[in-house]
Amino acid sequence: MLYFTRWKALGIILTALVVCLCAVPNFFPEATVKTWPAWAQRHIVLGLDLQGGSYLLLEVDSNFVKKERLDAVRDDVRRTLRDAKIGYTGLVSRGDGVEVRITKDTDAPTALSKLRELSQPLGGLLGSSGQRSLEVSDAGGGLIRLTIPQAAITERIRQTIEQSIQIVERRVNELGTVEPVIQRQGTDRILVQVPGLQDPTQLKDLLGKTAKMEFRMVDTSVPPDQALQGRVPPDSEVLQSASPPNQPYVVKKQVLVSGGDLSDAQTGFDQRTNEPIVTFRFNSAGSRKFAQATTENVGQPFAIVLDNKVISAPVIREPITGGSGQISGNFTVQSANELAILLRAGALPAPLTVIEERTVGPGLGADSIAKGELASYVGSILVIVFMLVTYRLFGVFANIAVIINVAMIFGVLSLLNATLTLPGIAGIVLTVGIAVDSNVLIYERIREELRGGRNAISAIDAGFKRALATILDSNITTFIAAAVLFYIGTGPVRGFAVTLGVGILTTVFTAFTLTRLIVAWWVRWKRPQSVPI
Repeated sequence: MLYFTRWKALGIILTALVVCLCAVPNFFPEATVKTWPAWAQRHIVLGLDLQGGSYLLLEVDSNFVKKERLDAVRDDVRRTLRDAKIGYTGLVSRGDGVEVRITKDTDAPTALSKLRELSQPLGGLLGSSGQRSLEVSDAGGGLIRLTIPQAAITERIRQTIEQSIQIVERRVNELGTVEPVIQRQGTDRILVQVPGLQDPTQLKDLLGKTAKMEFRMVDTSVPPDQALQGRVPPDSEVLQSASPPNQPYVVKKQVLVSGGDLSDAQTGFDQRTNEPIVTFRFNSAGSRKFAQATTENVGQPFAIVLDNKVISAPVIREPITGGSGQISGNFTVQSANELAILLRAGALPAPLTVIEERTVGPGLGADSIAKGELASYVGSILVIVFMLVTYRLFGVFANIAVIINVAMIFGVLSLLNATLTLPGIAGIVLTVGIAVDSNVLIYERIREELRGGRNAISAIDAGFKRALATILDSNITTFIAAAVLFYIGTGPVRGFAVTLGVGILTTVFTAFTLTRLIVAWWVRWKRPQSVPI
């Protein structure tokens, strides 16, 4: 095991050198690194506990998700029975389901068959177990009940969380912050960590809005004051304006164009009044629908609705066929910019509520860095001294390998653009001990071989060869533990798992390639008759 071909030795050295060089950007100011080529700008990002910043824990409104699903089922039932020309009465949502009564008994079997087509198998593992999105049953007397099982609601919440994470990430990235951490926590919560952001107010405002934009027609058949007295047409509803004095509008429920058809939104200024506005542009499908709606309703007012609030209600003077327009409504520059960010990022599928908020100051982060550095230095010095005292020259070889090992850890973390947290520093310190432990196993095995009567070179070769299985066993089990921590952990726990896992991989590499290469070179140079160990 002490023989290395020239190409194999060169490959080991180049691998270690390239990975160590990946850590170089961490030692230069960020402004300097930004001037480098894009491939050379990867570096380690300090986490919230080291850099300071804002921490928010958001909860998805599960009741809203359930209500929205019930509304969708009720609309599907109405559409299905209407298309089948089946008469019905009493279509209502009740509890976890929807009930409808078929007018004619002869139509009940057909209606039951048609409504069962609305039930689909749930995706993933639940689908293989026979779970379905709806349970359709005949309650007798023409009454059909469609119940949403708990498994379907749970699956819907899971999908909502995944969609919300993507939208939250887009909104946070629009703020221009550095490396935010956005991840799912539990079944209905989202963790948002934004290092460097000391004032979370703007962040909460952005994430707290659903930003569900709709373009609807204003119902001019009923004055708003009569509608407030309860005389609202069945296909309309009363909405308040978004800005004072909270003027009521009677707006039709039919959505002409939704915010999902927007392709871009930017801030600007009205050339006539010089007030901040938001300009928007539709995609091809939205442009087509918007052109048709404005062509058919020239002279009529239409409402721009955001989260059930009317931002503005202009009159359509002429067909708008260009696929773009503008929104005005007593905006400030900041509020116009925030609205543009919300529209670009898209609407949240359900409201998010801030249930926990923390702000970490940069002073606390600096203190954590200082203590982490102190722990690293003290731990490393003690390890280096122990190896030198115990194994002398071979301790020097081990220390060189450990130093290169730590540099490789930082290089790999830089390649991954990993976030370094205080537990992550603890993982690196622990890795130093694990790396030395591998060398200790090798050296103690060499000692045993020497005591058994082998000569120096044979004992060294046997020591590396026979310690391999033990080192692999111990590192693989530790790596499995790190993988489990990463899979089930969140936040700082994942940071610890990442540094520990990376450290184990680099430790195995340095122990069985780099240390062995150094020892092989020493053996070839010295041709020792005894081992100074």
